[in-house]
Amino acid sequence: MTTTPTPVAAVLRDDAEALAHARRLAAAFAAEAADRDRERRIPHAELDELSASGLLAATVPAEHGGADITTRTLLEVFRLLAAADPSIAQIPQNHFAFVNVLRESATPEQQAFFFGEVLAGKRFGNAQSETGSRTVQDIQTRLRATGDGDFLLHGRKGYATGALLAHWIPVSAKDDDDLLQIAYVPRDAEGVTVIDDWAGMGQRVTASGTVELDQVRVPAERVVPHHATFQRPQLHGALSQALHAAIDVGIAGGALAEAAEFVRTRSRPWGEAGVDTAAEDPLTVQRFGELGIRLRAAEALLGEAGTAVDEARADLTDDSAGAASIAVAAAKAFADATAIEITNALFEVAGTRSALDSANLHRHWRNARTHTLHDPVRWKIQHVGRYTLNGTLPPRHGHL
Repeated sequence: MTTTPTPVAAVLRDDAEALAHARRLAAAFAAEAADRDRERRIPHAELDELSASGLLAATVPAEHGGADITTRTLLEVFRLLAAADPSIAQIPQNHFAFVNVLRESATPEQQAFFFGEVLAGKRFGNAQSETGSRTVQDIQTRLRATGDGDFLLHGRKGYATGALLAHWIPVSAKDDDDLLQIAYVPRDAEGVTVIDDWAGMGQRVTASGTVELDQVRVPAERVVPHHATFQRPQLHGALSQALHAAIDVGIAGGALAEAAEFVRTRSRPWGEAGVDTAAEDPLTVQRFGELGIRLRAAEALLGEAGTAVDEARADLTDDSAGAASIAVAAAKAFADATAIEITNALFEVAGTRSALDSANLHRHWRNARTHTLHDPVRWKIQHVGRYTLNGTLPPRHGHL
């Protein structure tokens, strides 16, 4: 098995530097996004650029040498990247989630080791979901004690975004006591097979394939008790879901920007409009106004969600964690619908030529429709409703 090389990584100093790198990389990634999608070209070089920029270590705590940027800034980084290429944005989503697992529940020794790996440019993939289980939360992968202090990991995972391009694959598994653990496994460990079999209609180059784990030996110091995260007020679910919301908002923004460019340069006005260009058509202008307002609202809710997570992290209680989860749930539910509406309306405003395969504008809708299937926002709306009506705090889990 080929080991993924590690790029030399810069070390970020602050939020402003993180945003500057994100803008620079987004501009570069946007240039070939349509071609990568069309050709199903896995972004190996682009992920190495992302690692080298230092952005993947942006949330490493300051005491471990990281910039420890705010959640609000992190969401803006993801929004910028997703507007350029949402596949590239989705690949490191789990990376940041598993950096946060270390913050939440790892020992000081585990934190020192793995934060050092991240600062060096190493990437975390993921092996969480299981396609054959009764529910998403039903984990069949097992982490069995060997009797000599180590563990053996066995199971099969699907939708393993990032695993193909990772240096470490964090794996969710149940131990002998049926408690949820995260085993951090080297990508090239004996018994690990990563299969590039993702065939989704959208997010085509996330390499969200299959990971097979055949009695993989895991040292005890590479296992983090993830179950402990949810025994107290936590922000793991809120952070993870906020990153997904940022990707959806980015998809919407990228689609609207490309739609505007297409209308200005390639569309024809409707004859009854009595104008020279499609961009002067009053009904088209009206629709862009409606979509622009919708996008601004999604961006505002995303920013509010980031602020809520940051405020909760500064004073973590059941109430502050619950308020953060509700703010994220609202942002995610609105972003989901906004991404679908704008990527669909793209064709409405841009006209018949926009449906040509050569334009590949349909990638925006395919990406939005695929990514928003990650988890059902109707359940998020239920939690927002209970909180709004009865003050009921949301449950503690990784999907809220």
